[in-house]
Amino acid sequence: MKYSIGCIGCGNMGGALVRALAKTLPGNEIAVCDKHPEKTEALKKECGVVVTTADDIARHAKFVMLGVKPQVLVASLNEIKGLLLSRSDVILVSMAASVSIDEILHEMMGEFVIGPCSVQVIRMMPNTPVSLGEGVIEYACRNVDDIDKKEFCRIFDKAGLLDEISEEKIDAASALSGCGPAFVYLFAEALSDGAVACGLPRDKAIRYAAKTLIGAGRMIEEYGHLSDLKDAVCSPGGTTIQGVRALENGAVRSAAMNAVIAAYEKTLSLQNK
Repeated sequence: MKYSIGCIGCGNMGGALVRALAKTLPGNEIAVCDKHPEKTEALKKECGVVVTTADDIARHAKFVMLGVKPQVLVASLNEIKGLLLSRSDVILVSMAASVSIDEILHEMMGEFVIGPCSVQVIRMMPNTPVSLGEGVIEYACRNVDDIDKKEFCRIFDKAGLLDEISEEKIDAASALSGCGPAFVYLFAEALSDGAVACGLPRDKAIRYAAKTLIGAGRMIEEYGHLSDLKDAVCSPGGTTIQGVRALENGAVRSAAMNAVIAAYEKTLSLQNK
């Protein structure tokens, strides 16, 4: 059985990506495996994917996607690297934060690599909204030709924004888009808490906060000039500018910047271990 893509590891991120893939590919072209069978069975029921083994994926999938955490990536790759390196038509896809393509090729597969390496690798950093088609996937490639890049983008077309980026920038990008949803959820919760404090029912506060963030995001995508968009809502002497003043007094801008920087610095510290 040939698969377009196989996912080894179906945790939160792996599962989100499988759900995105199922919007483009038929279920029998997507293979999944995980040490927790309840996760793969749920995906099979929801998306019609094929539940199989890591060896089967390594033998028969065009794209072999490792959806495991960075600390177990080496062990997972060790189990299948012989099968991968016996093929010339396979592309390894990693989403492990802090693990570079060079590390994958040389540290994890070094005993097989002599001189220039032709192993095809895509390193991508997705975020969880890919499951709804509103995600971000930054990716960098090594030894992958344009035809296979186009195929990669095609099968993830329903995930959201796909953007090729130099690998040296991918950790900074992921600190924003990969970690960013958690920061946005925290901000949305704070907005809804404020509205509840003013007397709005909780369910309405959450719904209004969500739609406000979605609408504001669409405005940013459409127009792009953040300061101009903010100024357009802030009437002289009005309510919004007083709210902005309160945010500035609370150093919300600095706190948001520091959140992204802290996530980035943590990624760098993992690389140095």
